[in-house]
Amino acid sequence: MTKNKFILLFLCLILLLIASFFLALSYGNAQIPLDSIVDIVINHLVYGIKSNDKNGALYDIIWLLRMPRIVLAICVGAGLSVCGVVMQAIVKNPLADPYILGISSGASLGATAAVLLGIGSTLGENFVGISAFMGALGISFLVLFIANLGGPANSVKLLLAGMALSAICSAFSSFIVYFANNMEGIQTITYWLMGSLASASWPLLSKLVPLILICIFLLWSQAKILNLMLLGDDTAITLGYNLQIYRQSYLLITSLMIGTIVYASGVLGFVGLLIPHLVRMLIGTDHKYLIPVSALIGAIFLIVCDLSCRIILPRAELPIGLLISLIGAPTFIYMMIRKTYSFGSK
Repeated sequence: MTKNKFILLFLCLILLLIASFFLALSYGNAQIPLDSIVDIVINHLVYGIKSNDKNGALYDIIWLLRMPRIVLAICVGAGLSVCGVVMQAIVKNPLADPYILGISSGASLGATAAVLLGIGSTLGENFVGISAFMGALGISFLVLFIANLGGPANSVKLLLAGMALSAICSAFSSFIVYFANNMEGIQTITYWLMGSLASASWPLLSKLVPLILICIFLLWSQAKILNLMLLGDDTAITLGYNLQIYRQSYLLITSLMIGTIVYASGVLGFVGLLIPHLVRMLIGTDHKYLIPVSALIGAIFLIVCDLSCRIILPRAELPIGLLISLIGAPTFIYMMIRKTYSFGSK
């Protein structure tokens, strides 16, 4: 992809992101006219007017309910997509995603232990999310530790260590659920594992947004090394690069992002697998372009999914993880079949 084509595509995606942003603000169980949204936004941002007798209820819906959800959807979609891009480069496997290294299973174990065993209840009202974050980050460190046993870590050892730890975490989670006599807690865990953006709030976003933006920028600045990972360790060594150090650094950065996202939205699969694979088919494998385009498309995708979850069922909300799986799995199977037939015809 040339630089001019990338700039044009980037601007188009920005416009599409803005359009989806206002569309999500307008539609829901209560539909709000676009002119009222613009009026409330301008009054808040320009004049500092938060509400009045005329639009007080609309202001609460926009600024306290929908706006935080949409911003959270942007952060989660962009973060998961970029993590997927980096994970696929680390393990040199286009079918990898942020959860293949056991991070999702670690988060699930942390949440299960928090809800059913009360572990971490002294951490406050968000102890389930915090426990999930700690579980995700702990598994990431264990993956690095195991992969470095007996020699430097490489893509194969990282992948195998992640799969083994994922199986162990899933077994412990099932063990806790099996012996727990708490049907309400089991239902809570099931719903949390399906993912939700309903917990979005401005205090949460004040911590999440800077972290996600900084991590994405750091990973984007490493596009050259990520491209080099696709060529293999032998080629990198001849060029004077030790990919082991970079793999560990990138894994820690992505784990921090995933742990924070899990804390904010629960476990959401398929975004980090589907979006990078789709973007790679469209623009190629150069991470200089792959990372920003994946971030934008991932953000747009999650906004649309969250909007759909709010309007599909009247007066109810469909778990966003369920909808993403229903969309992502058939789409990914189609792309795999199409790519297989394309490869076989050559």
